[in-house]
Amino acid sequence: MFDFRSDTVTTPTEEMMAAIAAAKVGDSARGDDPTHNELEAVAAGLTGKQAAVFLPSGTMGNLAALLTHLRPGQEVIVETRAHIYNSEVGGLSAVAGAIPRPVEGVDGVLQPDDVARAIRDGAVQSRAPTGLICLENTLNSAGGVVLPPAIAAGIRQVAEAAGLPVHLDGARLFNAAAYLGCPVADLCRDCDSVMFSLSKGLGAPLGSVLAGDADFIAQARRKARMLGGGMRQTGLMAAAALVALRDPMPGLAHDHAMARLLAEGLRRIDDSLVRGPVQTNIVNCHIDRFAPAAGDFIAGLRKHDVLANYAGAKVRFVTHRHIGETAVKACIEAVERCLDGMRRVA
Repeated sequence: MFDFRSDTVTTPTEEMMAAIAAAKVGDSARGDDPTHNELEAVAAGLTGKQAAVFLPSGTMGNLAALLTHLRPGQEVIVETRAHIYNSEVGGLSAVAGAIPRPVEGVDGVLQPDDVARAIRDGAVQSRAPTGLICLENTLNSAGGVVLPPAIAAGIRQVAEAAGLPVHLDGARLFNAAAYLGCPVADLCRDCDSVMFSLSKGLGAPLGSVLAGDADFIAQARRKARMLGGGMRQTGLMAAAALVALRDPMPGLAHDHAMARLLAEGLRRIDDSLVRGPVQTNIVNCHIDRFAPAAGDFIAGLRKHDVLANYAGAKVRFVTHRHIGETAVKACIEAVERCLDGMRRVA
């Protein structure tokens, strides 16, 4: 099987496994796991923040950030397709007590003027005030599009004028940095806190990191502990994450090249299949012209040894280190065969 469902399906490298076997560990919940502590220091340095906390998942990292930034009953501005709003089981409301204020972006990208108009300052007593602005980089549902640094800077200016913090859901932040050819810290400059995933394109077995200033992280660490994030001998997983962070950009660039190759092949089948730019490692394939039931299409792909995810009439392919040219070719052929079969049925 060629697995395009997500970049979370990667397995640890031999170097990661060796690092796990050799890791020095302790009780990280008590602060004495040296490898865990090293990972947090490295992550803080990479993001340009004062401190960081290593957590089991990105969902927990985002939720800990919400709990730290917000008071229950405040609004949080999100893009309408944001992962934190659509794909984290409603935790921002159910756990953090926040009220989402979705704002339509341009190709998934929030615009500073629209954010400014969405802010509520609490002057009207019957309205919940805005407490936080959430950004995402890369933009998952928009097809891995990179948040332009100038847009982030513009939203930061809006936030500062309103006295609001900015949180960045940077699950695939390193993909954005690889695409732009810039240090990761440059993409964190305009946010107060940032979460990035270790288990997606970076390829570590699990975990995410939440970074921010020292006081924020001290509070977020307590919130994460409340959520069940007080782990023990985490040096085992931190060791693999340190390997993943050592030199990730060449691997991510390869993933992006495979995504572009896939998009080109799909467009040769039909121009309507891929709409908009393919910048990083996600390719959205729109099959609405051919079949309303994407589930049937996914089942057809599986028969041709290709795994993918779908939402509505959009099929998502994600490239990662296990996807090379052979897998891309097989995927293009599988899509063509499935579409041909649907045309014949029609």
